[in-house]
Amino acid sequence: MSDPVKADPVSVVASYVQEHAGELYADLDAWLRIPSISAAPEHEPDVRRSAQWLADRLGAAGFPTVEIWETDGLPAVFAEWPSEDPDAPVVVLYGHHDVQPVDPVELWKTPPFEPTIVGDELFARGAIDDKGQVLFHLLGLQAHLAVTGRTSPAVTLKVVVEGEEESGSPHFRQLLEDHRDRLRCDVVIVSDTSVFDRDTPSICTGMRGLTDCQIDLHGPDVDLHSGSFGGAVPNPLAVMAALLAGLHDGQGRVTVRGFYDRVVTLSDRERELFAKLPFDEQAWVEKTALSRGTRGEAGYTTLERIWARPTAEVNGMWGGYTGPGHKTIVPTDAHAKVSFRLVADQDPLEVQAAVQEYVAQYDRDGITASVTFSGPGVRPCLTPLDAPALQAATRAMEAAFGKEILYTREGGSGPEADLADVLAAPVIFVGIGLPDDRIHAPNERVVLPQLLLGARAAAHLWQELATAGR
Repeated sequence: MSDPVKADPVSVVASYVQEHAGELYADLDAWLRIPSISAAPEHEPDVRRSAQWLADRLGAAGFPTVEIWETDGLPAVFAEWPSEDPDAPVVVLYGHHDVQPVDPVELWKTPPFEPTIVGDELFARGAIDDKGQVLFHLLGLQAHLAVTGRTSPAVTLKVVVEGEEESGSPHFRQLLEDHRDRLRCDVVIVSDTSVFDRDTPSICTGMRGLTDCQIDLHGPDVDLHSGSFGGAVPNPLAVMAALLAGLHDGQGRVTVRGFYDRVVTLSDRERELFAKLPFDEQAWVEKTALSRGTRGEAGYTTLERIWARPTAEVNGMWGGYTGPGHKTIVPTDAHAKVSFRLVADQDPLEVQAAVQEYVAQYDRDGITASVTFSGPGVRPCLTPLDAPALQAATRAMEAAFGKEILYTREGGSGPEADLADVLAAPVIFVGIGLPDDRIHAPNERVVLPQLLLGARAAAHLWQELATAGR
């Protein structure tokens, strides 16, 4: 290899990653063959085998400390490699080693746990979500050490890879709290996200939070004959229709009292950066959403609505008679499932209290109204554009991709908010997935050149974070 002192580090890193790509592909092939489906109890031994495989691989990569952390469910893997510089920033790298179920398996073109390369694509469950994105960091770290001539990373690097992300991370927050001192850090890097598209590299700066509930309305204690009682007693389904319709005003804003009190307003700079993305709304409507139009909060673009504005969505409603023919009744009950996507700085518990107050308005005039939430909810997370760690990650991505890095957010929710909350550190997303990688669907794939770009970005990332400081 060229003398790293004399050669351009960007080209040296690129050459190193290309020369060692086969090692990454071999590791990925071996790991993807382990069906670590966390949602299926029969695959618990496989999830444990996956954790052990990763622990062994991290040890072989040079991490002096590697441990398997048990939870009340499935295990996580922890590794630590201190920097020789005692003042170096401390970085936690997060990922997950469990995968989604493969159903419907008949739609897979190749066996989901027999990795298959077709052209520059590798097909297998977990290829991009998230085993491929965990493993590109090992090659990136290897390149970082080789190119800089270091015997340890430029940052103190801690790795935590959980085994239950695809099952909702039910024990992850407790794991973080139990090991808070071991995981103390200056910044968290998450590699479980995507770029905007193959020609538009980007960094996600935030994810929405979530709380969801079931609303139950009870009217008469039995179904009543609509001829004898209709128009004289309250109909729970009619009241439910009014309740759900009343969740939004004519401008598409949620009417729950105080819902927007904490919402962080989009800055002009953020709106400008969103507008730079090559988003074809009509193509998105027709080919991605498979819809016939857009609708939402007035005054915001489609991207702004799904990334940076909170929402209320009716997920389902039922009650009364829905079978063949007719059954003319006033039903006894009505039910609905409703979810709320939240943005910084909304608190799920505060939103839950406000929703309870909203539903309580309908607990009158012969209707008993109640609302039950599925849990404490997921907090949203957002990294400011001027955060030094985000700028360091941007420089690393630009060195790898050779292009301007734009910024996105994601509409989904994950454990990232727990990382930010418990560890009190900014979360930076360095992901290389593509929107059409079919995560959670049959024929999941990773585009191999994207994987190598991720390794190149990771190789630059540790030095950039070290330069940015603590």
